[in-house]
Amino acid sequence: MPTYEYKGRNLASGTMISGERFASNKQALLSMLRSEQINPISVKEKGKEISLPTFKRRISDKDIALFTRQFAVMIDAGLPLVQCLRILGSQQEKATFQQILFQVQRDVESGLSLAEAMAKHPKTFDALYTNMVKAGETGGILDVILKRLAAYMEKIVKLKASIKSALVYPAVVISVAGIAVFLLLWLVIPTFATLFEGLGAELPLLTRIVIEVSNFLGRFAIVIIILIGLVIYGIKKWYETPKGRHFIDKVLLKIPIIGILLKKIAIARFTKTLSTLISSGIPIIEALDITSRAAGNAIYEDTIKMVQSEVEAGKNMSTPMEESGMFPAMVIQMTSVGEQTGELDNMLDRIAMFYEDEVDRAVANLMAMMEPLLLVFLGVTVGTIIVSMYLPLFTLINKIAGAARRG
Repeated sequence: MPTYEYKGRNLASGTMISGERFASNKQALLSMLRSEQINPISVKEKGKEISLPTFKRRISDKDIALFTRQFAVMIDAGLPLVQCLRILGSQQEKATFQQILFQVQRDVESGLSLAEAMAKHPKTFDALYTNMVKAGETGGILDVILKRLAAYMEKIVKLKASIKSALVYPAVVISVAGIAVFLLLWLVIPTFATLFEGLGAELPLLTRIVIEVSNFLGRFAIVIIILIGLVIYGIKKWYETPKGRHFIDKVLLKIPIIGILLKKIAIARFTKTLSTLISSGIPIIEALDITSRAAGNAIYEDTIKMVQSEVEAGKNMSTPMEESGMFPAMVIQMTSVGEQTGELDNMLDRIAMFYEDEVDRAVANLMAMMEPLLLVFLGVTVGTIIVSMYLPLFTLINKIAGAARRG
């Protein structure tokens, strides 16, 4: 089915609208636009004309969370489902997301349920999303489910932001420090080495070591840069494999401080996801299966799958959680109380709230601790290089001063 680029004016609001849509032919697209109260100004088939290449803007979790919140408000206000999708689609700035929403709208108009229409776009609407929408449609509480889903996604966006804030700052500082040291050794130190060689100065051990490192970088700098790039690319590709992801996630959980933070994030995400699914009427076995795929860590994914199989065999959820050794005693105890009182979703939600606060505190503490350590590391590294270059100068000055006194 060809893709058409169009421009038109919304007859209701008077605003200009542009975008891309799939249609069997141009006439079909014109009819579609008019049915949506859009007066077409120009329509052309994409690929029939020469155009510069464009890059698709990725649909982020934040985009989906905002869409879900707006969708929930509109459904709660009593707007028809198809009209909600049409309005939200026309408001999207990202052409890819706009096309998906218009496709969902057309599928709903053709007779599919909203969940079925969304399930055709798994990269945008995952299993958790579509199962909750299905539960909302079945129970006639779509507005309530969308509100829960929006709240859940906003929490997940916040958790991901916590991870980024915890890792991006030290990564940037270390990268800048590494580049600065690399440039000093590669470009600046050889100038000093030539100067010292011309003066015939006796070089201290520290200076000789720095110059040797500089000479090594001078000979193999390009090779080192290529190797670093290949290593990073190789690790990234390996992480995309099940074995690589399992190994790296296991190592990350064992790193002091960082590992504790990642465990808190995983537990917060697990409890929040499971609570949201159970409170939305998803059966516990199916909810655990969906939660395992949204765990964000291969080790916790395996653990949740193990818990799922044990629950399926007739055990309480808290028992295999305790046996796994991956959950703190407080989480196990509150889960057990929730199972006994029939308030599992509420208990899990309380655990999630507690660990979300714990993540915020852990990130703040990590940032407060990492900042002085990174500054000390940068100062010591650069300072050592500078001192190593000044030591021979001090020796030369002392020799010249001694010769002058003797003369």
